[in-house]
Amino acid sequence: MNQILNTPRIDKMRAASRHIVRELGFMQKGLAGTELSPSAVHTIIELGYGTVTNASDLGALLHLEKSSVSRLIQKLQNEGLIEVGPDPSDKRFRVLSLTQDGQSLLGDVERFARGQLRSALDVLSATDVSQIETGLILFAKSLSAKGARVTGALPEVEVKEGYRSGIIGSVAQLHASFYSKYYGFGAVFERKVASEMSEFMGRIDNSGNASFSAYVGNELLGSVSLDGEDLRDRASHLRWFIVSPKAQGMGIGSLLIGKATAFLDDNAFDRTRLWTFKGLDAARHLYEKHGFTLAHETPGTQWGTEVIEQEFVRHRGE
Repeated sequence: MNQILNTPRIDKMRAASRHIVRELGFMQKGLAGTELSPSAVHTIIELGYGTVTNASDLGALLHLEKSSVSRLIQKLQNEGLIEVGPDPSDKRFRVLSLTQDGQSLLGDVERFARGQLRSALDVLSATDVSQIETGLILFAKSLSAKGARVTGALPEVEVKEGYRSGIIGSVAQLHASFYSKYYGFGAVFERKVASEMSEFMGRIDNSGNASFSAYVGNELLGSVSLDGEDLRDRASHLRWFIVSPKAQGMGIGSLLIGKATAFLDDNAFDRTRLWTFKGLDAARHLYEKHGFTLAHETPGTQWGTEVIEQEFVRHRGE
């Protein structure tokens, strides 16, 4: 046993944890300003972020039995907050998603929860806030590690920078398989990713260019690149952001975008642009969390299928 984890210290942390639970409203009937149960609120949040897309993954994430998940989904369907549809790639399976009312509720929950934290942390110094942030992240990681020891999941993730052998093909494959399955993109899109990334990797060592990739062993679980040359005028281009479906819920997307925005600030780019399309709610959440705002959207076919193309912009320091 770790000798620093004596009983008085453990009891102090338990008391602090109980206080947090009470103050954040987990003991009340509703959670986050809603009339929903905690499991229902978490379902709205995780579906909105794209962490899970089906009942099986939802049950595993929330540690609920199959029957409990079924009742939860039925209740949220009846209330018009989620909808269940066929998986485009396999009609035997069902995909969960938020309705417009569900999206609206997600926005309300986010504003409520962020407001709670802001009001609590506003009285503290920047150093204290940083310590709390680090402590909570480490605590969450330790809980995940505990589960990993039981289930064998969540192995150690390593973020590597720059060109790595096989990265072009791996990134193209992740893009092609994901966007083909969920959005019907085909050869035009796959060729575009592979050819443009190949050109970029030929100049990856130039100043202002970077690529960050998350690996477990030799398996690529996510990647993002920053092209500091193609837009000129002190503007960077965030490109080829992708996270493997098997890595959802591991925090890899946030880790990669965090690495990217730190690089942008360190290299003093005035602004950063990225192009995506409407409907990628989990990615949009990460972009907005790290300072990007929607600047423009219009119908387009640059990826081979007509979608509502979106441009996001981040200004330095945001």
